[in-house]
Amino acid sequence: MKTILKITLFFVCASSLLSAQQEKGIIGYNNWLNNWTDFSPSQKDYGEPTQILSGDITEDTKLTKNNVYLLLGDVYVVNNANLIIEPGTVILGDFKTKGSLIISKGSKIIAEGTQTDPIIFTSSRSAKKAGDWGGLFVLGNAPTNMFGNAASLEFGLQPTSFQTISYGGDDVDSNSGVLRYVRIEFAGKKTKNFGNFNGLTLAGVGHETVLENVMVSYCEGNAVAVLGGKPFMMKMVSFRANQNDYVFNYGAQADILNSLAVRSPYVSSPYGSRCLVVKSYNENESLNSTKAETIVNAENLTLINVSDNLKSDIEVGLVKEAIFIDKNTSFAIDRSVISGFYPAVYLDETIKINNENLEKIQFTSTYFNNCKGNIFVKNYSNNDDLENWYGSRVFNNVYSRGPDSETFIDAHSLKRPDYRLRINKIIASNDNDDD
Repeated sequence: MKTILKITLFFVCASSLLSAQQEKGIIGYNNWLNNWTDFSPSQKDYGEPTQILSGDITEDTKLTKNNVYLLLGDVYVVNNANLIIEPGTVILGDFKTKGSLIISKGSKIIAEGTQTDPIIFTSSRSAKKAGDWGGLFVLGNAPTNMFGNAASLEFGLQPTSFQTISYGGDDVDSNSGVLRYVRIEFAGKKTKNFGNFNGLTLAGVGHETVLENVMVSYCEGNAVAVLGGKPFMMKMVSFRANQNDYVFNYGAQADILNSLAVRSPYVSSPYGSRCLVVKSYNENESLNSTKAETIVNAENLTLINVSDNLKSDIEVGLVKEAIFIDKNTSFAIDRSVISGFYPAVYLDETIKINNENLEKIQFTSTYFNNCKGNIFVKNYSNNDDLENWYGSRVFNNVYSRGPDSETFIDAHSLKRPDYRLRINKIIASNDNDDD
């Protein structure tokens, strides 16, 4: 009986310790990054392409693992066609023609990889670099807050029909397909007049679209851009993007859960280098006040800036905020980790700090680690009231200054990093001192 009781107590204690570890940041009994991710993909050689994809794909098409495909220029899936991609398939984006794949509204991409056999979109070059090719666009029929029922992509795309690059509509639950166990590497090619491509653009994507276990790495533009729609994203990874990791705009109603953004102070762009950007429209546009503002719900995120010398990198201006929240938006983050930023969060300077706006911007049960300042209003010198508000015990936020080696299980491994929190390393505190 004693033996049974001891065994029971052991598992109860082990379970409680695991719960303590899993409470904040990315969660999982095992490291869900294993097997399908690649944090050092630059030297991978997939051989010469055996099939070329170009122009319009107008009927259901299947890409198979036994071929290597080359995206030559802008490739469009149109006419309500389904593009089905087998696990383990490799698709190369052509460097010279900024190869890109656009899933037009009404069509679907069914890219279901597996943990041991992911689907890979990567550069056609042998020595791969950020910005080698365009990116992946998925367009849907869910609402945006822009004027009219449809918007169109820019980026200098040259379709045969305007409808091919239009997105948005009235179907919140529209289904643009499946992206599961997919890697997108070295995308974000720069255009002459439209800036950089995003690694993955989700434009008007509806709630029924499956977006799980998607990694965007070494993108020269934004890793993931959500333009309107109502996507549900889980186990997303952005690694070393030159620009922002996750951008939400144009009335997106987005959920992002159990996801990761890993920044480096040595890989950044003057056009933006934040983990999350939440906006409702761009500065040169007018908001349609009759439509919904952008609303983002984030749970169990880990946002980490991996630095060799964080203090020095902050002093020379290499480190920026993790999250930027613009006016006319709503944002809630819970049970998350923000580590190594200056500051952790900026609110746009036009946001008035009053009850109405504070109800729309929520930080709860979140672990702020090694941040020089936590939640600030941009260009405002005195943020004490704001810091004290979110530092109140009612929000259950935690503040610490632990090094990565003590905070995360293994944040510096090149092959198999583990960004889950270490057990029992969180110590509750209301100390918001920035020194």
